[in-house]
Amino acid sequence: MSNRLVHATVDLGRRRLALAAALGAGLAAWPAAARVRGEPVRRRASRPMMGTRVGVAVQGEDPRQLEAAIAAAYERMGALVRMMSHYEPASRVAAVNLAAGLQPVAIEPELMDVLLMARRMSRRSGGAFDVTIGSVGRWHFDARDPRMPEPGYIATHLADVDWRHLVLDQAAGTAYLQRRGMRIDPGGIAKLPILAAGLRTLRQHGVEQALVNGGGDIVAASGPAQRPWRVGIRDPRRPDRLLGALDVRDGFVASSGDYERFFVRGGRRYHHVLDPKTGYPARGPRGVTLVGSDLASVNGLGAAAMVLGAAEGHDLIRATPGVQALVAGSDGGLWIMPGLRERLLPATGIPS
Repeated sequence: MSNRLVHATVDLGRRRLALAAALGAGLAAWPAAARVRGEPVRRRASRPMMGTRVGVAVQGEDPRQLEAAIAAAYERMGALVRMMSHYEPASRVAAVNLAAGLQPVAIEPELMDVLLMARRMSRRSGGAFDVTIGSVGRWHFDARDPRMPEPGYIATHLADVDWRHLVLDQAAGTAYLQRRGMRIDPGGIAKLPILAAGLRTLRQHGVEQALVNGGGDIVAASGPAQRPWRVGIRDPRRPDRLLGALDVRDGFVASSGDYERFFVRGGRRYHHVLDPKTGYPARGPRGVTLVGSDLASVNGLGAAAMVLGAAEGHDLIRATPGVQALVAGSDGGLWIMPGLRERLLPATGIPS
């Protein structure tokens, strides 16, 4: 999770751009909606959440309806953050970690869904994604106060990183870590479902044209009579350059990269995508951008691909139905799947 807001873009770079309403790095292209009663009403908002800024952009006819929907969406997302954050001492995640090796803990259906997605991605990736990575200690990637676990602590607890020892009982609604000292950290897989929950709340309040963005992960929706959102795609090798734009009607644009949350120490860049085999940041591709319409297919896939490396990561993505990808390699190369390349448009009208 980065400390930037992108409200109609996937931002694959680090450069901050000055936009209206101080929205931070990103590119905004409001969709042109069909007129019904005059010009459409547009509202947007931004709040700190999940270690980044979460932005909401909506379009409709009634400003009061839009503002009430935005408030409800933030309330819903905030409740899920409090439930799933391993930094919150009163969260369900904290309760699961505290009871590791002792007893199962009752968890909410929303957290169960996230942990089930994590388990599926762990199985598909051969453990390249592992929600129990929290067992090696807490990393802090805030550039103002970067912290990392002691190497000795990582070495001692690395054996506790094993998704197979997280037991999920759907019938009982419980989660159980089998070894004392194990910890789950859903940070790599909870954000996108939380953003999706915010979008569902907007739609439940009658908003058809909406976009929710958090740290480069985007969830968008457009009504049947409305145009899609136009999303700018940055080149992760050149943060000041756009590769193009993408029209997104209903679905997800998710990005993972070594440029979003990181610090430099001893000449080495430490970023937030951790390798479960080492307990340290992955040394695979620099960035992965995924486009798809199914949350479970996209969620966690970018991080797994970064851990696996170019060849295995590409294979994993290609084996995922309905997902298109752009991968920036550590060697400076750029891999774009044909389906996504065909969808890329010139970034006309989007500021760079």
